[in-house]
Amino acid sequence: MKKKNPIIIGIESSCDETAVSIVESNNILSNIIIHQNIHKKYGGVVPELAARLHDEKLLEAFNKSIFVAKIKQNQIDAVSCTIGPGLINSLLVGCSFSKSLAMGLNIPIITVDHIQAHILVHFIKNANFNNRFPTFPFLGLVISGGHTQIIKVNGYFYMKVIGSTLDNALGETIDKIARKIGFNYPGGSSIEIYSKYGNNKKFFFPKPLIKGLNFSFSGLKTYILKFIENQTKKDPFFIKNNIHDLCASIQKSISDILIDKMNQAVIETDINRIVLSGGVSSNKEIINNFSVHAKKNNWDLFIPKKCFATDNGAMIAITGFFKYKRNMFSSIKISPYSKCKQIYSPTIS
Repeated sequence: MKKKNPIIIGIESSCDETAVSIVESNNILSNIIIHQNIHKKYGGVVPELAARLHDEKLLEAFNKSIFVAKIKQNQIDAVSCTIGPGLINSLLVGCSFSKSLAMGLNIPIITVDHIQAHILVHFIKNANFNNRFPTFPFLGLVISGGHTQIIKVNGYFYMKVIGSTLDNALGETIDKIARKIGFNYPGGSSIEIYSKYGNNKKFFFPKPLIKGLNFSFSGLKTYILKFIENQTKKDPFFIKNNIHDLCASIQKSISDILIDKMNQAVIETDINRIVLSGGVSSNKEIINNFSVHAKKNNWDLFIPKKCFATDNGAMIAITGFFKYKRNMFSSIKISPYSKCKQIYSPTIS
């Protein structure tokens, strides 16, 4: 018999965060994240190394999660795990662990789409700065290291991608620009820190001319990289002397692109409720610019708190909770997928 307030464990291993969380309904009992800091010295995530570290750390994260939640293993009602998109070997580690746990405890397994979970994290109590849940319909903007998408959300499991990047994801673009400036991986936080003291109008970077609601960041990335390269040839100390203004101008350019596309999405859908998700949504410049724009244009804006913006097990657990309530269980024969699905639910208009 299904419980009214089930305890769900969520396991996330799509990239380089080993994360396990336990929720009871939409209340968090524990949220453990083990960061794989070793990738910094390689300038990016090494897939084989990430998978091996997940294999080493998942049991530790699981045990910590049980301890912090102050429950026993036999109190867990279902296991939810990320099935994709992400690094396939890392996903295989998480799925295999989840299958073993489900079989060992004789409980159902629930598979979760990583992008969908980023959006549904807003339905955890106090997960966003509004401390309230968004109401349907709304427009979700998912911006992270591997994903950039605009999603029309009519219900928990009625979502449709209406805009997506045609090339590089936003987080990936920022990291490559940061490396050119001289920052270590991941460089987004460094650009954010240095931008605080800069003039964001000092340097102008043209916006990509992409029709519809899709994004393209490869042209912007190439333009900025060549700009830095050319300026450095003229003045070897260009970066050092202009680092604050350079970072501020880069951040403004990116923020303007995102706001322009969301403006267009609001006009096309007649929906002014905006939900930000993904690691890049914790960027303070993006938060500030979206907040100012939302106030001027009467948007109802939802921004996740940082611990719920980056990859975490809580977003997997809460999605598992909603699936549990709807009997959306999975087969033990599940296989993960690496690429994004364009539609996460029945097609909606």
